[in-house]
Amino acid sequence: MNAWDEFAAWAAALGAPLSPAQIAQFAAYEALLLAWNERIALTAIREPHQIRIRHFLDALSCPAATGSLVGQRLIDIGSGAGFPGLPLKILYPDLRLTLVDSVAKKARFLETVAAELGLSDVIVIADRAEALGQAAGHRESYDWAAARAVAELRVLAELLLPLCRVGGHMLAQKGDSAAAELAAAGPAIAAVGGGAARLTAIHLPEIEATHTLVVIDKAHPTAARYPRRVGVPSKKPL
Repeated sequence: MNAWDEFAAWAAALGAPLSPAQIAQFAAYEALLLAWNERIALTAIREPHQIRIRHFLDALSCPAATGSLVGQRLIDIGSGAGFPGLPLKILYPDLRLTLVDSVAKKARFLETVAAELGLSDVIVIADRAEALGQAAGHRESYDWAAARAVAELRVLAELLLPLCRVGGHMLAQKGDSAAAELAAAGPAIAAVGGGAARLTAIHLPEIEATHTLVVIDKAHPTAARYPRRVGVPSKKPL
């Protein structure tokens, strides 16, 4: 079994079966990531085998908590090298995807990957979540707002839930601190219109640590004062 056959088997085991064309897209993505990582800091993980597990499979685990994302509108905040948004777009070609990173060089990388892989309906924005959360066309407009390793849940709730429509959801990829963070984030979640929360444990190949997917429903409209101005949510969490 070659490396990409192994990756395909792992993805299928996660409930994310991939076609040969999709595997080819992941291979092209990996090559671009390795090449661009020589010029700008996209990831500390440089070994291809680990990229497939810790980046690609980690992102492909998200539907274990979200269910199918076919036809959904998703915004990925602090996307960086494109996780989890780009692997989810490869898995679900009709996903309507917006990738957000405040660093212009990373945004250019995301644009390049989308173009080279032939991914349609991908928007890349170099901006902050706080600004988009107050902007028409983004505020309360998405089925899903997602983030990976950006901040603690008290902060993420204020950054993500204002972007979700009522009936939508936020998704946070966390580690084993998820339950404690969720308990501490109760007031913040309620303040910005959040509702019920669910935790899903994920086990990736060759990784002992448990990853946790946190889904929080958007139950009510977000008060106009949230999100607060750029930088305030992280400095003064709700």
